[in-house]
Amino acid sequence: MAPQRALLDVSTHDGDGERAATVLPGRGYTCDAPLLHHVRLLLRTRGWSVRTVRWRTPPAPEQLLHLAPELLDAVQARQHLVVAKSLSTRILPLAVQRGLPGIWLTPLLREPDLCRAAGRATAPTLLVGGSADPYWDAAAARQSGQRVLEVAGADHSMEVPGDVGASMQSLQAVLAAAGELLDDVS
Repeated sequence: MAPQRALLDVSTHDGDGERAATVLPGRGYTCDAPLLHHVRLLLRTRGWSVRTVRWRTPPAPEQLLHLAPELLDAVQARQHLVVAKSLSTRILPLAVQRGLPGIWLTPLLREPDLCRAAGRATAPTLLVGGSADPYWDAAAARQSGQRVLEVAGADHSMEVPGDVGASMQSLQAVLAAAGELLDDVS
């Protein structure tokens, strides 16, 4: 069995063959959790083909970097967007190298390679984090020169603990920012 098959499953929702998005989960935050689920719905509503990655076993960072070229290079569409959460944002340098636009949800910007890559991105790039997320680096996000959405009080799941209304507003803000980015890549 190939290493990739042992670690993940990829499913595809067919839409416009010229626009495809690859959606990658975090370590414990699946593509069925609110942020990724609703971003996938937004993409599908706008006609994109959506490739959803599900970890059978979350990969170690080295494994993810080994799998990333195959995951990104498998797409032959004219426009390829990467949507990644937390652990999967470690592929940001590779996406930037390939000139791919991206929606990076709770990126690990405290990691120097990711921070440098975010600053080099030339394709539309959105960095999303919460002020209560210990992995979020607001200063690095702002210094990157990319689009940034920071939600006050949001944690690593982009939820505001103890406040359902604020958590729903956070999700709406993420979808609005993602929609604006999609307007620029479509």
